[in-house]
Amino acid sequence: MNKIMVIGVSAGAGKSTFARRLGELTGIEVTHLDCLYWKPNWVEAPPEVFSAAQQQVVQNEQWIVEGNYSGTFDIREPYADTVIYLELPLRVCLYRVLKRRVQFHGKTRNDIGEGCKEKIDKAFLKFILTTYGARKRKMLERIQRYAGEGKNVHYLKTPAQIEGFLKTYIKK
Repeated sequence: MNKIMVIGVSAGAGKSTFARRLGELTGIEVTHLDCLYWKPNWVEAPPEVFSAAQQQVVQNEQWIVEGNYSGTFDIREPYADTVIYLELPLRVCLYRVLKRRVQFHGKTRNDIGEGCKEKIDKAFLKFILTTYGARKRKMLERIQRYAGEGKNVHYLKTPAQIEGFLKTYIKK
């Protein structure tokens, strides 16, 4: 396990927290795609800048890249030897997104672009609600393909499975 993609069904699935903890346990550097994508004040990075940053990361001998951004999966997929997919229920994802909004009100999280204060809006909540089912189906197809390609795939659906997986790793 040297080149790891951490993906999830939705915002709030726990990708960032999981990747950070896995990085601490394994000593592998974590890249949060939100940090590459979002520039101060929630300005989107130009596509070529976002892609180039990812292309640089995947050249490293070891990495954990956290985040979906399905339009750029093709940059990470060929290099990844391990894919960890988090699929928690929609209600849990929504709760976590709302909790995060309250917890980090007026602050910038360390897994988001610098200068992007925590926010939530109706459009983001609508996106989560209206895309969850389709994203779940698409992700299942994707991880089945990854397994068929010989990648090490971990499909974690409960907090207990997530904790159990993390407990199997000790710091190098």
